Amino acid sequence: MSKDDFEAELAPLWSRARRGDEAAYRAALTIIAMRLRRYYARRLASRPDATEDLVQETLLALHLKRGTHDPALPVSNWVHAIARYKLVDLWRSHGRHEALHESLDQFTKNLPAREPEALTMPRDMQLLLGKLPDAQRAAIKLIKLEGLTASEASRRTGVSVSALKVQVHRGLRRLSDLVGRPT
Repeated sequence: MSKDDFEAELAPLWSRARRGDEAAYRAALTIIAMRLRRYYARRLASRPDATEDLVQETLLALHLKRGTHDPALPVSNWVHAIARYKLVDLWRSHGRHEALHESLDQFTKNLPAREPEALTMPRDMQLLLGKLPDAQRAAIKLIKLEGLTASEASRRTGVSVSALKVQVHRGLRRLSDLVGRPT
């Protein structure tokens, strides 16, 4: 669907939605969600698990900011602008997290080997993980701390690979938020 087709389909629905037509609003969000999934899937090929989260975040932003749309301007431009901002925010966040992981990998490469039983989780990490929902905590422990692949963790827990990836993603984001807050 071209941008013109998208606008032609979306504009009348959005106009009716602004006047309080809930069915038109739901239809508009459905059309927008399909467009966002394609938009993000192309740009997040290396992170397919992030696509649906980003679609939901964008739909929420559109809902919360729907009063900022100028009816004199195309709805599709407004939707795409918000989608681009959400994508850039994800890339910035992802870049910061990747930089942190790389420096940690460089640091641990030079440490002497330790016996596995001698490795204990630091108290701060235990406290932070304790603040996560059970599913997120378990997924992070298995995949990030124990080093299992998502497939191995799925076989062990009976939870789907995609659900585990979502739990890890959300848990890491929550941990990042917790660490960033002053105590």
